[in-house]
Amino acid sequence: MSKAYMKEGRLVVPDCVTVPFIEGDGVGAEITPVCQQIVNKAVSIAYKGKRSIEWMEVFAGEKSYQKNGEWLPEETMKAFLEYLIGIKGPLTTPVGGGIRSLNVALRQTLDLYVCLRPVRWFKGIVSPLKEPQKVNMHIFRENTEDIYAGIEWEQGTPEAEKFYAFLHDKMGVKKVRFPKTSSFGVKPVSVEGTHRLVRAAILYALQHKLPSVTLVHKGNIMKFTEGGFKRWGYDLAETEFSDVTFTMNQYDQIKNTLGEESAKAALAHAVNAGKLLVKDCIADAFLQNTLLKPEEYSVIATLNLNGDYVSDQLAAMVGGIGIAPGANINYQTGHAIFEATHGTAPDIAGKNIVNPCSLLLSSVMMLDYLGWKEASVLIVKALENLFESGKATYDLARFMPGGTALGTVEFGEQVIGQL
Repeated sequence: MSKAYMKEGRLVVPDCVTVPFIEGDGVGAEITPVCQQIVNKAVSIAYKGKRSIEWMEVFAGEKSYQKNGEWLPEETMKAFLEYLIGIKGPLTTPVGGGIRSLNVALRQTLDLYVCLRPVRWFKGIVSPLKEPQKVNMHIFRENTEDIYAGIEWEQGTPEAEKFYAFLHDKMGVKKVRFPKTSSFGVKPVSVEGTHRLVRAAILYALQHKLPSVTLVHKGNIMKFTEGGFKRWGYDLAETEFSDVTFTMNQYDQIKNTLGEESAKAALAHAVNAGKLLVKDCIADAFLQNTLLKPEEYSVIATLNLNGDYVSDQLAAMVGGIGIAPGANINYQTGHAIFEATHGTAPDIAGKNIVNPCSLLLSSVMMLDYLGWKEASVLIVKALENLFESGKATYDLARFMPGGTALGTVEFGEQVIGQL
């Protein structure tokens, strides 16, 4: 088995690389083999048999629990730690105590601080927007802080009472309206967590020659957490990337000292020089703007809860969660887990109608991460051809004029045929 590894800050990938995978629960058993077949074929064609992926199954979720009585075995975590790169289908979260979420557990344990969700429109997919072709965004959602820290105390428990007593007696907090029936949560946001997320977003934008990074936040209300995210994000851009970026924070400083015309001139000069524009937007205004003027945004850097809302809205704008890929990445250690962004869908499991495109496009992201761009391009072109010809699984085909609904297996066969 050949492992990818990091050397001097770069990912090194052998020609035959081992990739651990979790099949997933519910529809995972259907989409995972289809996606693996497509990826195998694309890699074989792109590199004429000189490169390949060795798939190594590891277990989590219901399949794991039925097999060995554990929802997330230590062996699975060790495999992802050792082999760096993995991929997973959707997982059931166990009911009751113990692990709050298997997905969160994986992200927290491996410190996968970036949730990367690219969103684009495919011609042929029916969208609620008049001009969906203008949607082409890349969301960098912070993955380890904010609400994902999972720091909560339920109302009526001794812990909640103790926490409120500390707030009231030691911190002088008088604003809890109904303290006896309130639950409490803590929202940690750090300088380091902000810096590494915004750094990753800026480097991604520069690498892909994208025009802007937008810091999406609610700093007008949460001034020290989300407001801190905005300030620290700007600080990072202006110190580490001063030669290649221009920030709207700098624009405001010039405006306040030299006037608006000087600020406009500085902005125009920066744009003409090809500098990356780093700006910010209040979260609720951003959600509105993505509908009204989506072309103004390319890379988005945001906190966890905002990113949850933003990711799902943008996915709906281009056809739904069924074609929304996702990755959880630590760019410093090289660890990355690519995943289907939808749930286990038990109501349609086993019926050969589930759309495999979320996991397939996540596989495309994985190929890009490996540096195997030639194979990923083949898959994307195959999907473009199928969608434009009106062929898709039922969830998408039913909205296409004259669309042809294909089963999961048949859709995979069609993609392979297009390769």
